[in-house]
Amino acid sequence: MRPTRPVVLVGLVVAVALLTWLIVSQVYSELPLVPWTAIPTVLLLAVGEGYTGWMTRARIARRPGTKPVEPLAVARLAALGKASAYGGAVFAGVFGGFVLHTATLLDRETPRSEFFVAGGSLLACVLLVCAALFLEHACRIPGDPDGDRPGPG
Repeated sequence: MRPTRPVVLVGLVVAVALLTWLIVSQVYSELPLVPWTAIPTVLLLAVGEGYTGWMTRARIARRPGTKPVEPLAVARLAALGKASAYGGAVFAGVFGGFVLHTATLLDRETPRSEFFVAGGSLLACVLLVCAALFLEHACRIPGDPDGDRPGPG
């Protein structure tokens, strides 16, 4: 498994944001309100992944007071980090599209409140992506700058 490239994630955020903005601008009045509950939920996921990355890095480095970590568990955590980075990027793009659309309607009360909810959700998703990239980085083998083992021959 190759490390996630941040450039790909940024491209994914931009593409999904533009697509969401196009769709939302056509059907905004028919959509339900953006849920504020996404902010604390995604922030809790980001904190959990950041803490897991911190603990995993300590366990891989065999710091005093930590137990050794199972190799299969590290592989699963790396997969979780990769999946969370892509999922967070997609949702950041969705909320970014809402921010783009509602930014032009700030003189109205409902779009203004949705702007702040979508903006907070966007920031929470960006934090999740950062925590996921940290978790993925923490799962690398010490002394391996690329995170990949050399292939045979």
